[in-house]
Amino acid sequence: MTTLPATAPLGLAAPWGGRSHTLDVDGPVHWVDFGGPEVGAEGRPPVVLVHGLGGSHLNWVGIAPALARTRRVVALDLPGFGLSPAGGRPTTVHHNAAVLSRFVHEVLGRPVVLVGNSMGGMVSLLLADRRPEQVAGLALVDPSLPTPGLRPDPQVALTFGLYAVPRVGERFVRRLNTRYSDRERVLGTVNLCFADPSRADPDVIDAGVRLVTWRREHGISESEFLGAARSILAMLRRPRRYDALIAGIRQPVLLVHGTRDRLVPVGAAQRTARLNPAWQTAYLDGIGHTPQLEAPAAVLGHLEPWLASLD
Repeated sequence: MTTLPATAPLGLAAPWGGRSHTLDVDGPVHWVDFGGPEVGAEGRPPVVLVHGLGGSHLNWVGIAPALARTRRVVALDLPGFGLSPAGGRPTTVHHNAAVLSRFVHEVLGRPVVLVGNSMGGMVSLLLADRRPEQVAGLALVDPSLPTPGLRPDPQVALTFGLYAVPRVGERFVRRLNTRYSDRERVLGTVNLCFADPSRADPDVIDAGVRLVTWRREHGISESEFLGAARSILAMLRRPRRYDALIAGIRQPVLLVHGTRDRLVPVGAAQRTARLNPAWQTAYLDGIGHTPQLEAPAAVLGHLEPWLASLD
C-alpha cells in the first residue's frame, strides 16, 4: 500500500466540508468526500468532480457544498496533481481516465455523474467513451475541446508551444517555479483562468498556496505536469478523431462555458454544441476558464436543475 507523506496537508478542503482520504491505485490517489445523502442503488447517482490541468480538488470548493445538499459528492486529485504525486505513473489524459475508472469502481461502485473542468472534461469524455456503463451523465465546464480555425490567445499559444517541446518545456516550467513565489504562482494562475481576478475567493487562494508549497517542498517534478499537457495537445492535434469520440457519447451532457475563456475559446464550445445538438448548453457571459470558482452561483444555476433532470 502506497501512502502520502505524513506532512501532506490533508485538511485543505475542511473549511468547505471536505474530508480527505487516500486510495491506492498503483500509487496514492488523494480524494475528498464532501458528503451528501446516501442513496440506494436506484437513487441519485453520485457526482465525481474532475479538475483541470494544474488543478486539484480545491477547484471545486465553490460548488461542492451546495451539490452535497442533495447527493453524494466527491472530488479526486488525478496522479501528478494536487496531493497525488505521480510516483512513476504516467500523467497522460488516457492513463488518468483509467485511474478515474478504478476510482469510480472502488470508491462508489455504481454509475456516476462526472463533472469535469478543462483537462478534467477531456478525461471524463474519455472514460464515458471507454466505460459508458460507469457514467450516468457528463457536465463539462469549459472542457478542453478541438479548436480548428479558431485564433488562440497569444500568451496561451506561446506557453503551450513551449510545453510541447522536449527539454524546452522542462526548462520553462522550472524557470517559472524558481522565479516566482508560491503565492505569485497561484495568483498567476488566477489571472490566466479568471476573466475578473477580483472574484477569486481569498480563502481558496490561501489553500492553493499551501498546496503549491507542499508540492515544491516535496520536489514534485515538472515532468508530471508536462506529461499531461502534452497528452492534451496530442488529442487536440487530431480534431476529427476527438470530434468522433465526442459524437459517440450517448449519456446526457451539459456543456457550460465562459464567454471570456482564454484557454479554450468560446468558439470551440459553440462549434462542439453545433455538432452535438442533443447536448444542453449554457454560456456564462464575461466569465473565464474556471467558472466554478469565478461564478459558482451561475454554474449551480445550470448544473443543479440539469442534475435533477437525471433523477
